[in-house]
Amino acid sequence: MSDWKWDYNPSAEHLTGGLPVGVVAEVERIATELAALGRDSELAGSRPEDRPGGLRNFPLFGGRGFLQFLAVPGHECVYICTIVWFG
Repeated sequence: MSDWKWDYNPSAEHLTGGLPVGVVAEVERIATELAALGRDSELAGSRPEDRPGGLRNFPLFGGRGFLQFLAVPGHECVYICTIVWFG
């Protein structure tokens, strides 16, 4: 188990305002799992596919949306930066 944590950047209110409760719950579930990966979270999701790190994408509900996150090893934290919901 990793000691990493996750957080919203800039804030939960900014990123989740107006989203359905189920979408927010799914984002937080994914964020918890990414944090559990620790440093390996730098490889999760997609873009950039050829190297670790950078702002990465992770699909929500089979492509009905996505979240973007940044894994920061120096902070031992996964930051959720963007949530896009098409639903």
